[in-house]
Amino acid sequence: MTKLGVNIDHIATVREARKIDIPDPVYAAVIAELAGADGITVHLRGDRRHIKERDVELLSKFIKTRLNIEMATTTEMFEIACKIKPYSVTLVPEKKEEVTTEGGLDVILHQSVLKTLIPEYKSHNIKISIFVDPDNEQIKRCIKLNADIIEINTGKYAETEDERERELELEKIKNAARFAAKSGLKVAAGHGLNYRNVKPIAQIPEIEELNIGHAIIARAIFVGLDKAVREMKELIKKEK
Repeated sequence: MTKLGVNIDHIATVREARKIDIPDPVYAAVIAELAGADGITVHLRGDRRHIKERDVELLSKFIKTRLNIEMATTTEMFEIACKIKPYSVTLVPEKKEEVTTEGGLDVILHQSVLKTLIPEYKSHNIKISIFVDPDNEQIKRCIKLNADIIEINTGKYAETEDERERELELEKIKNAARFAAKSGLKVAAGHGLNYRNVKPIAQIPEIEELNIGHAIIARAIFVGLDKAVREMKELIKKEK
């Protein structure tokens, strides 16, 4: 069965709209786990626009599954991760002006930084995932850099309204997942996935986990977080 990592960033987004202490992302993480989430993901951004260090510290103590922290490739984030010691860190590109992550990390462009950074993470027993576009040249570099996991960016697939273009993007994701898995990488996917478009991605055999946030939190407004997570878990079951 495809695993589900629930991203709870937007629980913190609601909290930060009023700069108070509710709703609490830690409480949301517990509900998500009880509903069947296989892991919890948060993005600790440099500008702290939603998730704070306090959140990741408490999550590391209270959740029972796996904590995955999305982070930029900076010294500041490395030091925080070494203190928190999550199950995994997903290295992502980050711009102050973006609303959300706009694309995969250019591993080729940043290889000199990653070549130094990844072994340091691994020396602290933190698994390294890299968020990449479905591009085999980028994936080859992830392999050379000894990453443990790649998370394939499904953004273009999710965002296009053209059916033919969507099929082309789906094929790119399938090919990238197949190539990565054959090379020994574990494969996850995420970005823009929702209750309408997730099933074709979930049926790709090589993809072991999906990280989904906004769609689940948006659905939770109407049906509650427990039900929103359970509905997504049901959708991403692989067909026999």
